[in-house]
Amino acid sequence: MAPKIKQFFFYSNEESRIHVHYKRDGKRAKFWLNPGIELAKNNGFSRHELNEITKQLKEVEDECIKKWEEHFQ
Repeated sequence: MAPKIKQFFFYSNEESRIHVHYKRDGKRAKFWLNPGIELAKNNGFSRHELNEITKQLKEVEDECIKKWEEHFQ
């Protein structure tokens, strides 16, 4: 079983399309959140790991979008 994801994050100086990043053990991934969850970039995660990350991202998607909007508005 994949480790439980502790957090997704975003940078303040990137493009305006809503997205989050995730990194672990030197691997990185970026996911678009609007208009739906979509993998934008992957550097090192296996397909299985990406599926687990996406599953967990779905659980916090609304919270991530809310945090993004609070930060940029």
